[in-house]
Amino acid sequence: MEYRNIVLVGLMGTGKSSVGQALASRLNWVYEDTDAAIERAHGMSITRMFAELGEPFFRQAESETIERTLQGRHQVIATGGGAVLAEQNRTLMQRGGLVVALKASAETIIERVRSDQSRPLLQGGVEERVRHIMESRKHAYDFADLHVDTDGKSVGQIVDEICSRLERERV
Repeated sequence: MEYRNIVLVGLMGTGKSSVGQALASRLNWVYEDTDAAIERAHGMSITRMFAELGEPFFRQAESETIERTLQGRHQVIATGGGAVLAEQNRTLMQRGGLVVALKASAETIIERVRSDQSRPLLQGGVEERVRHIMESRKHAYDFADLHVDTDGKSVGQIVDEICSRLERERV
């Protein structure tokens, strides 16, 4: 691979974590999850961080973590679904690697996240919140270099598609 890093973006439930781990393994690269890095650095869950310190605190920590993480090489980096909302983060991602947007239908996302209580933005009705977030972010991932639909595909199939598209892009 000629890319410094591969950065996965997309709404929650599109498969960034599972695909990121499998892609890193396939490439023999390091896998990093920015949400997990934030939790390690602050010694608390993101849910607790939202509740006790607020979303602005979390978004600042997220930007700092993305900037720090992107200084590395040969990493597959899974970002939080809202990381793309800050222009500074989008710019860092584009400079730091190849950006791959994972997408899925509302129904797929709802099915994948329905029982996950650790997502602070889903407090309240899951279906309504997912549809609202999808609508409000429908163009937030347009800046990505590659777009991959994850509906109805296994993690292996998604990784195969990304690797195949990466090979074509290199030519």
